[in-house]
Amino acid sequence: MGIIAWIVLGLIAGAIAKAIMPGEQGGGWFATLILGVVGAMLGGFIGKAIFHVQLDRFWSLKTWLLSIVGSLIVLWIYGAITKNKAS
Repeated sequence: MGIIAWIVLGLIAGAIAKAIMPGEQGGGWFATLILGVVGAMLGGFIGKAIFHVQLDRFWSLKTWLLSIVGSLIVLWIYGAITKNKAS
Protein backbone atom coordinates (compact mmCIF):
# COMPACT_ATOMS: atom_id res chain seq x y z
CA MET A 1 0.00 0.00 0.00
CA GLY A 2 1.11 3.54 -0.66
CA ILE A 3 1.38 6.38 1.83
CA ILE A 4 -2.00 7.84 0.82
CA ALA A 5 -3.65 4.46 1.45
CA TRP A 6 -2.00 4.28 4.90
CA ILE A 7 -3.25 7.77 5.75
CA VAL A 8 -6.81 6.99 4.62
CA LEU A 9 -6.76 3.63 6.40
CA GLY A 10 -5.39 5.24 9.56
CA LEU A 11 -7.95 8.04 9.55
CA ILE A 12 -10.87 5.66 9.11
CA ALA A 13 -9.50 3.04 11.54
CA GLY A 14 -8.82 5.77 14.12
CA ALA A 15 -12.35 7.16 13.75
CA ILE A 16 -13.85 3.67 14.12
CA ALA A 17 -11.67 3.02 17.17
CA LYS A 18 -12.83 6.30 18.74
CA ALA A 19 -16.45 5.31 18.09
CA ILE A 20 -15.91 1.86 19.65
CA MET A 21 -13.87 3.02 22.66
CA PRO A 22 -16.09 3.98 25.61
CA GLY A 23 -15.65 7.35 27.28
CA GLU A 24 -14.52 10.73 26.04
CA GLN A 25 -11.33 10.89 24.00
CA GLY A 26 -9.59 14.14 23.31
CA GLY A 27 -7.97 15.24 20.12
CA GLY A 28 -9.34 16.34 16.81
CA TRP A 29 -9.10 14.85 13.37
CA PHE A 30 -5.30 15.27 13.24
CA ALA A 31 -4.84 13.33 16.48
CA THR A 32 -7.24 10.70 15.12
CA LEU A 33 -5.15 10.50 11.94
CA ILE A 34 -1.86 10.11 13.79
CA LEU A 35 -3.24 7.59 16.30
CA GLY A 36 -4.95 5.68 13.50
CA VAL A 37 -1.82 5.45 11.35
CA VAL A 38 0.26 4.38 14.35
CA GLY A 39 -2.49 1.90 15.26
CA ALA A 40 -2.58 0.53 11.72
CA MET A 41 1.18 0.05 11.85
CA LEU A 42 0.90 -1.63 15.26
CA GLY A 43 -1.89 -3.85 13.94
CA GLY A 44 0.31 -4.79 10.99
CA PHE A 45 3.17 -5.62 13.32
CA ILE A 46 0.90 -7.73 15.54
CA GLY A 47 -0.61 -9.45 12.51
CA LYS A 48 2.79 -10.30 11.07
CA ALA A 49 4.32 -11.40 14.39
CA ILE A 50 1.44 -13.47 15.75
CA PHE A 51 -0.77 -14.46 12.82
CA HIS A 52 1.74 -14.28 9.93
CA VAL A 53 -0.60 -11.89 8.07
CA GLN A 54 0.54 -8.71 6.32
CA LEU A 55 -1.37 -5.53 5.61
CA ASP A 56 -0.81 -5.49 1.88
CA ARG A 57 -4.30 -4.95 0.47
CA PHE A 58 -6.45 -1.93 1.27
CA TRP A 59 -9.79 -3.70 0.80
CA SER A 60 -8.90 -6.83 2.78
CA LEU A 61 -11.00 -7.58 5.86
CA LYS A 62 -7.85 -8.72 7.71
CA THR A 63 -6.23 -5.37 7.01
CA TRP A 64 -9.16 -3.44 8.44
CA LEU A 65 -9.63 -5.64 11.51
CA LEU A 66 -5.94 -5.54 12.43
CA SER A 67 -5.82 -1.78 11.85
CA ILE A 68 -8.85 -1.16 14.05
CA VAL A 69 -7.51 -3.42 16.82
CA GLY A 70 -4.15 -1.65 16.63
CA SER A 71 -5.90 1.72 16.75
CA LEU A 72 -7.91 0.64 19.79
CA ILE A 73 -4.69 -0.34 21.57
CA VAL A 74 -2.98 2.95 20.68
CA LEU A 75 -6.08 4.95 21.67
CA TRP A 76 -6.24 3.15 25.01
CA ILE A 77 -2.55 3.90 25.66
CA TYR A 78 -3.04 7.55 24.60
CA GLY A 79 -6.05 7.84 26.93
CA ALA A 80 -4.09 6.37 29.83
CA ILE A 81 -1.22 8.81 29.28
CA THR A 82 -3.36 11.92 28.86
CA LYS A 83 -5.65 10.96 31.74
CA ASN A 84 -2.69 10.85 34.12
CA LYS A 85 -1.42 14.24 32.87
CA ALA A 86 -4.77 15.90 33.57
CA SER A 87 -4.77 14.77 37.22
